[in-house]
Amino acid sequence: MTVERILPTREAYDLLDLATELADRELAPRAAGHEERGEFPRAVLRTLGRAGLLGLPYPEEVGGAGQPYEVYLQVLEVLASRWLAVAEAVSVHALACYPVYAAGDARLRALLPELLGGERLGAYCLSEPHGGSDAAALRTRALRAGDHYVLTGTKAWITHARHADFYTVFARTGGPGPGGISCFLVDADTPGVVPQRPERTMGLRSSPPAQVVFDEARVPADRLVGQEGAGFRIAMAALDAGRLGIAACAVGLAQAALDYAVAYARDRRQFGQPIIEFQGLGFLLADMATQVAAARALTVQAARLRDAGRPYSAEAAKAKLFATDVAMRVTTDAVQVLGGYGYVADHPVERYMREAKALQIVEGTNQIQRLVISRALARGRPADRRPA
Repeated sequence: MTVERILPTREAYDLLDLATELADRELAPRAAGHEERGEFPRAVLRTLGRAGLLGLPYPEEVGGAGQPYEVYLQVLEVLASRWLAVAEAVSVHALACYPVYAAGDARLRALLPELLGGERLGAYCLSEPHGGSDAAALRTRALRAGDHYVLTGTKAWITHARHADFYTVFARTGGPGPGGISCFLVDADTPGVVPQRPERTMGLRSSPPAQVVFDEARVPADRLVGQEGAGFRIAMAALDAGRLGIAACAVGLAQAALDYAVAYARDRRQFGQPIIEFQGLGFLLADMATQVAAARALTVQAARLRDAGRPYSAEAAKAKLFATDVAMRVTTDAVQVLGGYGYVADHPVERYMREAKALQIVEGTNQIQRLVISRALARGRPADRRPA
């Protein structure tokens, strides 16, 4: 199904055409096989990086493509509609690069062209085994020892854990609570950085998360991102942007499920007619299409707020919450449209349904999104900012 889009520039349309061409050629033919084998798509990510798709929302002067977030997210959506694991990988990589761009000094920011170019893949290390949602209670420690910090602790649910070239790590340099947390850029080959076995996941089997152990890993002091104690603020700002990435991935996955279900319902005949002509099924597909369109609109609107420099944290939470819940509903309904065929791996909708569940959990569970939204409501709305 063709998605009607309004993009800000002619260049953006060309970029989306490029992303669609690459997704059709490089992603769609490989997705099912890689997922079945549990094979990480590293070569595909290099191809996307060389095409400039890993650094889309970053300025050109640091190696990015200078695209607004609303364009970047719609590229992610296209990638996710062909292969969710790849789109999620692009989103996680952008998340891992954000602290260096937003808070790094000149020396660290000089590394961005290399980080954004696709040859080096990043991972974002915030969650820990004892508590993923309570990020301010993290226990990984970074103790200053001369011109190094010594990192000790364990991070959990880390996407790219065994494949990343660098880790953006949040560790405690001070006392308890958010004010004691700092951020570090850690090379994956640093002695004492030990990725563990991958988790056995329901979906996204080509890119399962894993724990990463930091066993007295010595990190040069100039790899501190920002100031000591600024890490929690950096992490939360990064997650606002990352939640929009996951929302876009959810829209793309839901669109893929809708497209497959519609094509099947047009082709499948029962009682002498295509099953899409039965009102019960046609109405189900109509609801699916409406939900996908609404999720896309909410996600793009939040991105436009970000592009305009407006507060968007609550809107990012709304987009992530709604779009991932829609992806879960739409992929489940797509299985139902196919009936028994939807339950077997010969058709991709069963994989779409398994993958959708992950999106309700990553970058903050949907319960956490509701907490973010409710707290924003309690504080009151930000002042209206009309153009002068």
